[in-house]
Amino acid sequence: MRLKRREAEVFSMSFLDCICCGFGAIILLLIMTEVDQPVLIERATEAMNGQVLRLQEELFDIRGETDQLNRELQGRIAQLRAERAKLARVQGDLTTARGEFAASRTEAAVANTVENELVSAYQDLTKEMERLLRQPQARTTPRVAAVGGIPVDSEYVVFVIDTSNSMVSMHWEATLDIMRETLDIYPQVKGLQVMNDQGRYMFEGSRRWLTDSRETRDRIRNMLSTWRPFSQSNPVPGIETALRQFRQAGQKMSVYVIGDEFTGESIQAAVDSIGRLNAADGRRPRARIHAIGFPEGPGMPPFTNIRFAALMRAVSAQNDGTFVGLTTEKPCKNVIEVLGTIQCISR
Repeated sequence: MRLKRREAEVFSMSFLDCICCGFGAIILLLIMTEVDQPVLIERATEAMNGQVLRLQEELFDIRGETDQLNRELQGRIAQLRAERAKLARVQGDLTTARGEFAASRTEAAVANTVENELVSAYQDLTKEMERLLRQPQARTTPRVAAVGGIPVDSEYVVFVIDTSNSMVSMHWEATLDIMRETLDIYPQVKGLQVMNDQGRYMFEGSRRWLTDSRETRDRIRNMLSTWRPFSQSNPVPGIETALRQFRQAGQKMSVYVIGDEFTGESIQAAVDSIGRLNAADGRRPRARIHAIGFPEGPGMPPFTNIRFAALMRAVSAQNDGTFVGLTTEKPCKNVIEVLGTIQCISR
Protein backbone atom coordinates (compact mmCIF):
# COMPACT_ATOMS: atom_id res chain seq x y z
CA MET A 1 0.00 0.00 0.00
CA ARG A 2 1.49 3.37 -0.93
CA LEU A 3 1.87 6.06 1.52
CA LYS A 4 0.80 9.46 0.50
CA ARG A 5 3.61 12.03 0.50
CA ARG A 6 3.31 15.02 2.70
CA GLU A 7 3.42 18.34 0.93
CA ALA A 8 6.35 20.61 1.80
CA GLU A 9 5.64 24.11 3.11
CA VAL A 10 7.88 26.80 1.65
CA PHE A 11 7.48 29.41 4.49
CA SER A 12 7.77 27.18 7.49
CA MET A 13 9.08 28.17 10.95
CA SER A 14 12.57 26.86 10.26
CA PHE A 15 12.90 29.01 7.19
CA LEU A 16 11.83 32.10 9.16
CA ASP A 17 14.36 31.32 11.88
CA CYS A 18 17.20 31.17 9.37
CA ILE A 19 16.17 34.41 7.73
CA CYS A 20 16.04 36.23 11.11
CA CYS A 21 19.43 34.95 12.18
CA GLY A 22 20.96 36.14 8.92
CA PHE A 23 19.51 39.63 9.23
CA GLY A 24 20.65 39.81 12.86
CA ALA A 25 24.20 38.86 11.91
CA ILE A 26 24.29 41.53 9.19
CA ILE A 27 23.03 44.17 11.62
CA LEU A 28 25.63 43.11 14.22
CA LEU A 29 28.41 43.40 11.66
CA LEU A 30 27.27 46.86 10.70
CA ILE A 31 27.21 47.97 14.30
CA MET A 32 30.72 46.61 14.99
CA THR A 33 32.37 48.05 11.91
CA GLU A 34 30.85 51.54 12.35
CA VAL A 35 31.32 52.11 8.73
CA ASP A 36 29.51 55.36 9.07
CA GLN A 37 31.85 56.97 11.67
CA PRO A 38 35.56 56.69 10.63
CA VAL A 39 36.33 60.31 11.65
CA LEU A 40 35.07 59.83 15.19
CA ILE A 41 37.08 56.64 15.54
CA GLU A 42 40.30 58.43 14.46
CA ARG A 43 39.66 61.32 16.85
CA ALA A 44 39.00 58.94 19.69
CA THR A 45 42.24 57.10 18.91
CA GLU A 46 44.27 60.33 18.92
CA ALA A 47 42.64 61.44 22.17
CA MET A 48 43.47 58.13 23.79
CA ASN A 49 47.09 58.29 22.58
CA GLY A 50 47.45 61.81 23.98
CA GLN A 51 46.01 60.71 27.30
CA VAL A 52 48.45 57.79 27.41
CA LEU A 53 51.36 60.20 26.81
CA ARG A 54 50.17 62.53 29.56
CA LEU A 55 49.81 59.62 31.94
CA GLN A 56 53.35 58.47 31.09
CA GLU A 57 54.74 61.97 31.74
CA GLU A 58 52.90 62.14 35.07
CA LEU A 59 54.29 58.69 35.92
CA PHE A 60 57.85 59.89 35.20
CA ASP A 61 57.26 63.01 37.34
CA ILE A 62 55.90 60.89 40.20
CA ARG A 63 58.90 58.55 39.97
CA GLY A 64 61.29 61.52 40.16
CA GLU A 65 59.47 62.96 43.15
CA THR A 66 59.50 59.53 44.79
CA ASP A 67 63.29 59.25 44.40
CA GLN A 68 63.76 62.73 45.87
CA LEU A 69 61.46 61.93 48.78
CA ASN A 70 63.35 58.68 49.39
CA ARG A 71 66.65 60.58 49.52
CA GLU A 72 65.19 63.12 51.91
CA LEU A 73 63.79 60.30 54.03
CA GLN A 74 67.19 58.62 54.24
CA GLY A 75 68.76 61.93 55.24
CA ARG A 76 66.15 62.44 57.95
CA ILE A 77 66.72 58.90 59.22
CA ALA A 78 70.49 59.48 59.41
CA GLN A 79 69.91 62.80 61.20
CA LEU A 80 67.54 61.09 63.63
CA ARG A 81 70.14 58.44 64.40
CA ALA A 82 72.77 61.12 65.02
CA GLU A 83 70.40 63.00 67.34
CA ARG A 84 69.63 59.79 69.23
CA ALA A 85 73.35 59.10 69.65
CA LYS A 86 73.90 62.67 70.85
CA LEU A 87 70.99 62.30 73.26
CA ALA A 88 72.50 59.07 74.61
CA ARG A 89 75.84 60.83 75.16
CA VAL A 90 74.13 63.73 76.89
CA GLN A 91 72.25 61.32 79.12
CA GLY A 92 75.53 59.57 79.97
CA ASP A 93 77.19 62.89 80.75
CA LEU A 94 74.20 63.85 82.88
CA THR A 95 74.44 60.59 84.81
CA THR A 96 78.18 61.11 85.32
CA ALA A 97 77.62 64.69 86.43
CA ARG A 98 74.97 63.57 88.90
CA GLY A 99 77.34 60.93 90.28
CA GLU A 100 80.19 63.44 90.59
CA PHE A 101 77.85 65.93 92.24
CA ALA A 102 76.71 63.33 94.75
CA ALA A 103 80.34 62.31 95.40
CA SER A 104 81.41 65.93 95.79
CA ARG A 105 78.60 66.53 98.28
CA THR A 106 79.75 63.47 100.24
CA GLU A 107 83.38 64.59 100.11
CA ALA A 108 82.38 68.10 101.13
CA ALA A 109 80.49 66.72 104.11
CA VAL A 110 83.49 64.58 105.11
CA ALA A 111 85.82 67.56 104.61
CA ASN A 112 83.62 69.75 106.80
CA THR A 113 83.58 67.10 109.52
CA VAL A 114 87.35 66.66 109.38
CA GLU A 115 87.91 70.40 109.30
CA ASN A 116 85.69 70.87 112.36
CA GLU A 117 87.60 68.13 114.18
CA LEU A 118 90.92 69.74 113.25
CA VAL A 119 89.74 73.16 114.43
CA SER A 120 88.57 71.64 117.72
CA ALA A 121 91.86 69.79 118.17
CA TYR A 122 93.82 72.94 117.34
CA GLN A 123 91.85 74.90 119.94
CA ASP A 124 92.41 72.19 122.54
CA LEU A 125 96.11 72.12 121.73
CA THR A 126 96.34 75.91 121.99
CA LYS A 127 94.67 75.83 125.40
CA GLU A 128 97.02 73.07 126.56
CA MET A 129 100.04 75.00 125.29
CA GLU A 130 98.90 78.11 127.14
CA ARG A 131 98.40 76.07 130.31
CA LEU A 132 101.87 74.55 130.03
CA LEU A 133 103.43 77.94 129.39
CA ARG A 134 101.86 79.28 132.58
CA GLN A 135 103.24 76.41 134.68
CA PRO A 136 106.69 76.92 136.21
CA GLN A 137 109.23 74.41 134.98
CA ALA A 138 111.11 72.42 137.62
CA ARG A 139 114.84 72.85 137.24
CA THR A 140 115.51 69.30 138.41
CA THR A 141 113.34 67.74 135.65
CA PRO A 142 115.54 66.25 132.97
CA ARG A 143 114.94 67.70 129.55
CA VAL A 144 113.77 65.49 126.73
CA ALA A 145 114.55 67.09 123.36
CA ALA A 146 111.96 66.93 120.62
CA VAL A 147 111.45 68.17 117.09
CA GLY A 148 108.07 69.75 116.46
CA GLY A 149 106.68 68.10 119.59
CA ILE A 150 108.14 64.69 118.68
CA PRO A 151 110.20 63.09 121.47
CA VAL A 152 113.71 61.97 120.55
CA ASP A 153 113.91 58.59 122.26
CA SER A 154 114.58 56.09 119.48
CA GLU A 155 117.73 54.24 118.49
CA TYR A 156 116.68 53.71 114.86
CA VAL A 157 115.04 56.35 112.66
CA VAL A 158 113.33 56.10 109.26
CA PHE A 159 112.28 59.22 107.35
CA VAL A 160 109.32 58.90 104.95
CA ILE A 161 109.21 62.07 102.81
CA ASP A 162 106.56 63.09 100.29
CA THR A 163 108.41 63.98 97.07
CA SER A 164 105.38 65.13 95.09
CA ASN A 165 105.35 68.32 93.04
CA SER A 166 103.47 70.29 95.69
CA MET A 167 106.11 69.45 98.30
CA VAL A 168 109.05 70.11 96.01
CA SER A 169 107.69 73.39 94.64
CA MET A 170 106.29 74.88 97.87
CA HIS A 171 107.71 73.15 100.96
CA TRP A 172 111.07 71.70 100.03
CA GLU A 173 113.19 74.35 101.70
CA ALA A 174 111.24 73.90 104.95
CA THR A 175 111.59 70.12 104.56
CA LEU A 176 115.36 70.51 104.32
CA ASP A 177 115.30 72.62 107.50
CA ILE A 178 113.23 70.03 109.38
CA MET A 179 115.52 67.20 108.27
CA ARG A 180 118.59 69.18 109.29
CA GLU A 181 117.12 70.01 112.71
CA THR A 182 116.03 66.43 113.31
CA LEU A 183 119.45 65.02 112.46
CA ASP A 184 121.16 67.69 114.54
CA ILE A 185 119.02 67.06 117.64
CA TYR A 186 119.59 63.27 117.55
CA PRO A 187 123.09 63.03 119.03
CA GLN A 188 123.68 59.45 117.93
CA VAL A 189 121.51 56.64 116.61
CA LYS A 190 122.32 53.06 115.70
CA GLY A 191 120.70 53.20 112.26
CA LEU A 192 119.25 55.64 109.73
CA GLN A 193 117.21 55.23 106.55
CA VAL A 194 115.44 57.63 104.17
CA MET A 195 112.72 56.77 101.64
CA ASN A 196 109.91 58.61 99.90
CA ASP A 197 106.19 58.10 100.38
CA GLN A 198 106.12 55.31 97.79
CA GLY A 199 108.85 53.32 99.57
CA ARG A 200 111.67 54.35 97.18
CA TYR A 201 114.98 54.43 99.03
CA MET A 202 117.18 57.49 98.81
CA PHE A 203 120.16 55.19 98.37
CA GLU A 204 118.87 52.37 96.19
CA GLY A 205 121.94 50.22 96.72
CA SER A 206 121.51 50.06 100.49
CA ARG A 207 118.22 48.68 101.82
CA ARG A 208 119.57 48.01 105.31
CA TRP A 209 120.24 50.39 108.16
CA LEU A 210 122.70 53.13 107.27
CA THR A 211 125.46 53.55 109.81
CA ASP A 212 125.07 56.83 111.63
CA SER A 213 128.09 59.05 111.05
CA ARG A 214 128.89 62.60 110.04
CA GLU A 215 129.58 61.40 106.50
CA THR A 216 126.20 59.63 106.30
CA ARG A 217 124.33 62.70 107.52
CA ASP A 218 126.18 64.93 105.07
CA ARG A 219 125.26 62.54 102.24
CA ILE A 220 121.59 62.67 103.27
CA ARG A 221 121.58 66.48 103.40
CA ASN A 222 123.31 66.79 100.03
CA MET A 223 121.08 64.20 98.38
CA LEU A 224 117.89 65.86 99.62
CA SER A 225 118.48 69.00 97.57
CA THR A 226 118.15 67.11 94.25
CA TRP A 227 116.19 64.00 95.25
CA ARG A 228 113.02 63.78 93.13
CA PRO A 229 111.61 60.18 92.92
CA PHE A 230 108.08 59.63 91.65
CA SER A 231 105.34 60.24 94.22
CA GLN A 232 101.56 59.81 94.40
CA SER A 233 101.16 61.94 97.56
CA ASN A 234 100.28 58.90 99.65
CA PRO A 235 102.51 58.15 102.67
CA VAL A 236 100.94 54.75 103.42
CA PRO A 237 103.18 52.64 101.08
CA GLY A 238 106.31 54.23 102.56
CA ILE A 239 105.18 53.63 106.16
CA GLU A 240 104.28 50.02 105.41
CA THR A 241 107.62 49.41 103.69
CA ALA A 242 109.49 50.86 106.69
CA LEU A 243 107.58 48.65 109.14
CA ARG A 244 107.99 45.47 107.10
CA GLN A 245 111.68 46.02 106.39
CA PHE A 246 113.08 47.50 109.61
CA ARG A 247 110.84 46.74 112.60
CA GLN A 248 112.74 44.13 114.60
CA ALA A 249 112.87 42.68 118.07
CA GLY A 250 114.71 44.70 120.69
CA GLN A 251 114.92 47.87 118.61
CA LYS A 252 113.40 51.23 119.51
CA MET A 253 112.37 52.61 116.16
CA SER A 254 110.68 55.81 115.03
CA VAL A 255 109.18 56.64 111.65
CA TYR A 256 109.04 60.32 110.68
CA VAL A 257 106.47 61.17 108.00
CA ILE A 258 106.81 64.57 106.27
CA GLY A 259 104.15 65.55 103.74
CA ASP A 260 101.14 67.63 102.78
CA GLU A 261 98.63 65.38 100.95
CA PHE A 262 96.85 62.03 101.15
CA THR A 263 95.32 60.83 97.87
CA GLY A 264 94.49 57.28 98.97
CA GLU A 265 91.00 55.86 98.87
CA SER A 266 90.17 55.31 102.54
CA ILE A 267 91.60 56.85 105.71
CA GLN A 268 90.22 54.10 107.95
CA ALA A 269 91.60 51.33 105.74
CA ALA A 270 95.06 52.95 105.86
CA VAL A 271 94.92 53.31 109.67
CA ASP A 272 93.87 49.66 110.05
CA SER A 273 96.57 48.39 107.70
CA ILE A 274 99.34 50.31 109.49
CA GLY A 275 97.96 49.23 112.88
CA ARG A 276 98.14 45.54 111.91
CA LEU A 277 101.75 45.87 110.73
CA ASN A 278 102.80 47.78 113.86
CA ALA A 279 100.87 45.79 116.46
CA ALA A 280 102.73 45.01 119.66
CA ASP A 281 103.35 41.27 119.70
CA GLY A 282 105.36 40.84 122.92
CA ARG A 283 108.60 40.38 121.01
CA ARG A 284 108.90 43.50 118.87
CA PRO A 285 108.05 46.86 120.44
CA ARG A 286 105.63 49.12 118.65
CA ALA A 287 107.46 51.60 116.43
CA ARG A 288 106.64 55.23 117.05
CA ILE A 289 105.08 56.94 114.02
CA HIS A 290 105.36 60.73 114.00
CA ALA A 291 104.22 63.15 111.32
CA ILE A 292 104.81 66.75 110.31
CA GLY A 293 102.15 68.16 107.99
CA PHE A 294 102.50 71.22 105.79
CA PRO A 295 99.53 73.48 104.89
CA GLU A 296 98.18 73.62 101.35
CA GLY A 297 99.91 76.02 99.02
CA PRO A 298 98.39 78.55 96.58
CA GLY A 299 96.15 76.82 94.04
CA MET A 300 96.36 73.50 95.90
CA PRO A 301 93.05 71.74 96.70
CA PRO A 302 92.51 71.79 100.48
CA PHE A 303 90.67 68.46 100.54
CA THR A 304 93.74 66.21 100.15
CA ASN A 305 95.63 68.37 102.66
CA ILE A 306 92.86 67.95 105.24
CA ARG A 307 92.81 64.19 104.60
CA PHE A 308 96.58 64.01 105.22
CA ALA A 309 96.14 65.77 108.57
CA ALA A 310 93.25 63.48 109.54
CA LEU A 311 95.16 60.34 108.52
CA MET A 312 98.42 61.18 110.26
CA ARG A 313 96.67 62.42 113.37
CA ALA A 314 94.92 59.04 113.70
CA VAL A 315 98.05 57.03 112.82
CA SER A 316 100.22 58.99 115.28
CA ALA A 317 97.68 58.59 118.09
CA GLN A 318 97.41 54.85 117.47
CA ASN A 319 101.18 54.27 117.25
CA ASP A 320 102.54 56.25 120.22
CA GLY A 321 103.55 59.18 118.06
CA THR A 322 102.92 62.89 117.65
CA PHE A 323 101.37 64.81 114.79
CA VAL A 324 102.46 68.41 114.22
CA GLY A 325 100.46 70.51 111.75
CA LEU A 326 102.29 73.59 110.52
CA THR A 327 99.95 76.50 109.81
CA THR A 328 100.25 79.64 107.72
CA GLU A 329 99.01 81.71 110.66
CA LYS A 330 102.31 81.13 112.50
CA PRO A 331 104.98 80.78 109.81
CA CYS A 332 108.23 79.62 111.33
CA LYS A 333 110.89 77.37 109.91
CA ASN A 334 112.10 75.85 113.16
CA VAL A 335 109.84 74.27 115.77
CA ILE A 336 111.51 73.00 118.95
CA GLU A 337 109.77 71.68 122.02
CA VAL A 338 111.47 71.37 125.37
CA LEU A 339 109.45 70.15 128.33
CA GLY A 340 106.18 70.88 126.58
CA THR A 341 107.15 74.43 125.55
CA ILE A 342 106.86 75.10 121.82
CA GLN A 343 108.99 77.93 120.51
CA CYS A 344 108.88 79.28 116.96
CA ILE A 345 112.31 80.50 115.98
CA SER A 346 112.53 82.52 112.77
CA ARG A 347 115.73 82.65 110.82
